[in-house]
Amino acid sequence: MRIAGVDGCPGGWVAVVREIEGKIARTVLTIRVIRLVELLDRPDAPSVVAVDMPIGLPDFTGPKGRAPERLVRPRLGGRQSSVFSIPSRAAVYAGVDEAIPLEERYRHACAIARETSDAGKAVAKQGFHIFPKIVEIDRLLRARPELQEVVCECHPEVAFWAMNGQAPLTEPKKMKGATYPAGLALRRRLLETYGFEPDIMAAERARTLRVGADDLIDACAAAWTAARIARGNALTFPHPPERDAYGLPVAIWA
Repeated sequence: MRIAGVDGCPGGWVAVVREIEGKIARTVLTIRVIRLVELLDRPDAPSVVAVDMPIGLPDFTGPKGRAPERLVRPRLGGRQSSVFSIPSRAAVYAGVDEAIPLEERYRHACAIARETSDAGKAVAKQGFHIFPKIVEIDRLLRARPELQEVVCECHPEVAFWAMNGQAPLTEPKKMKGATYPAGLALRRRLLETYGFEPDIMAAERARTLRVGADDLIDACAAAWTAARIARGNALTFPHPPERDAYGLPVAIWA
C-alpha cells in the first residue's frame, strides 16, 4: 500500500510518500507540489494521505476552537501553542475573499469570526496565514467526496506525542521564529526509530525540494500517521470523528 504525509510549505505542499507491507515501510518519493490535487491525481497516487491542515469547518465556534483542537492541546505540554483554533467556515472564506482588498482581509476575517463565535474570538495571525490552504482542501473534498476517505487531518506534534510513548516532546521545533537544531534532531531521532531513512529527513533533501527543514520533518511525521491509519491502529481526536455541515470528517488522527 502506498501512503503519504503532507505538510504545507511556502508556495505549495511537501509530500513524503512511502510504501508499506506489513510492519515494513520504505520511502519511495519526496516531492513538492503546488496544489494537493497534483499528488492525489498521480497514476501511483497514495491510498491514504495524512495532511497537516484542518479539515472540516464549523458554522459556529465555541471556546478554544474545534473539538480536535480542544482534545489534543492538553496532551502536548509546552508544544500546545502549535495547535491553532480554527474559526468558522465563513471567517476562513472571508480571509481569502478576493473582493476584499488584501490589506483589509485580516480585519474582515476577524469581524466575521467574532460574529460566529460564542466567545467573540478574533483570528490568530498564524491561523490566518494558512487560510488559503484550508480553503484549497475544503473545496477539493466537497467537490470530490470520494477523497474524504483518502485525505485525513493530522498534526505533527500530536504524531510525535504518540511516537514518544504519548508524552510531549521536551524541545521545541522553532525558537523565536527560526528552526531550533536540537528540536529538529530530537524529531529526526524519533522518526529513525520508526524506520525513516536519515537521508530522507536531511537538511540537504529539504534544500533540494526548496522547503524548510522543519516542513520536511513534519511531512515525515504525517507519513507516520498515514501508515497508522492504513494499518487501522491510529488514534482519533475525537473518537469517532465528528462531521461538519458538508459531511467532512472533523478529527485529528495520530
